[in-house]
Order: sequence, then C-alpha cells, then structure tokens
Amino acid sequence: MLHLGLIIIGDLKSLIRLATNYLKIKMIKYALFFIVFIFSHSYGQNHYPIKPNNSEIGKQLYEANCSACHGINLAGANNWKEGVDSDGQRLAPPLNGTGHTWHHSDKLLQGIIKNGLGFYVKDYKGKMNGFSHVLNDEQIDLVLAYVKSYWKKDAYEYQTKLENK
Repeated sequence: MLHLGLIIIGDLKSLIRLATNYLKIKMIKYALFFIVFIFSHSYGQNHYPIKPNNSEIGKQLYEANCSACHGINLAGANNWKEGVDSDGQRLAPPLNGTGHTWHHSDKLLQGIIKNGLGFYVKDYKGKMNGFSHVLNDEQIDLVLAYVKSYWKKDAYEYQTKLENK
C-alpha cells in the first residue's frame, strides 16, 4: 500500500510539474501577445517624424517596391511635371528632394504609400496604388527614412515642421 501511495504521489508531482510548465508557457504567450499588441498600437501613433536613414533594408524595400516608377536613384521619370505615360497617366515624381515629396507630412506620405493616392484624391486614375498588401507600417517607415536620406537638410527641416502643426 505504501508503494502504491508513493507511485500516486510521484505521479501527482509529475502532473503538478507539467501543469506548472503549461501555465508558465501560457503566461509567457499572453505576455508576448500583450507586448506586441501594445507596441503595434502605440507605434502607429507616436513614430513621427521619421528621421533620414540610408539603411540597407530601406534601400532594398525601395528598390523592390518603388524604383520601377520612381527610379533606382529616386530621380523620378523624365519630364515628370508635364509628361504622361502611354496610358495617359501622370509620370512618377522624384523622391530625392528635387520634387515635391518633402512638402508633405510623414503621416500623409505613409498614407499614400500604404493606401495609394486614390484614397486622398477623388477620381484618381493614376498608378500610385497602395502597398499595404506588401509593406507594413514599419517597412514603409524604412522606405521613407531611405528616401529622406537623399534630401537636403533644409528640405528635411521644412518637412519636419509639418509634423508639428
């Protein structure tokens, strides 16, 4: 009988240990979920202005998603101000600081990249569609930081003031 009692106590200890480990894992999962949830919701609200950064990741994201229209060197299409493409659509402007990109806030620029110009311009028929299906907010910020690394200091300072209005 004593032997049976020791087996039951041993099994009970194993069961308690398994339950404790299970609860620890659950608590860690919930804690991680909470941290990610809080970060994802606070990130979207408090990350402007985006600072210039010529990072390799930003460059790769730009080259993969933007350079086909805006050019590998961010110079935009030739004759972008007056020209149209074969479909009759406006040509892509430069993003290197020689165009008008720096006249817009980071919030608006991120929104245009995320949602497309049609989200902001009624009856827009251009080719600047949103990239929310490809890029998340953090990746869009990396692209914007890369783009801003091409701007002159006064353009960046002007644009930063837009964030504080």
